[in-house]
Amino acid sequence: MGLCCLIVDDNDHFLQAARQLLEREGIDVVGVASTGADALARFEELRPDIALVDIDLGGESGFDVAQRLLEAQNGHRTNVILISAYDESDFADLISESPAIAFLPKSELSARTIHEVIGVA
Repeated sequence: MGLCCLIVDDNDHFLQAARQLLEREGIDVVGVASTGADALARFEELRPDIALVDIDLGGESGFDVAQRLLEAQNGHRTNVILISAYDESDFADLISESPAIAFLPKSELSARTIHEVIGVA
């Protein structure tokens, strides 16, 4: 059984590229969202196995969105992974305090790295 994924990012180009990459590598991207409100609605509707959440969602904090997604689980376990084009060291304290299971640089995004992160978490 493949993993179902929701991608949350405010960059349409990245959303399309990430979706194509992950689907080509066997992850079922069941939805995308560009705002926290959209992410929460899609999350509650789709109940994905994984939610990839960009740290910087324009005017919103991806850390806050990740927290809201985890609070909305209602018994369904979703692995939230923070993503960013920025270096992990730029947000190290916030990442460690976050309820997300991991951080992935966007440049390293792949089905393999997602499976590795989930296996370690």
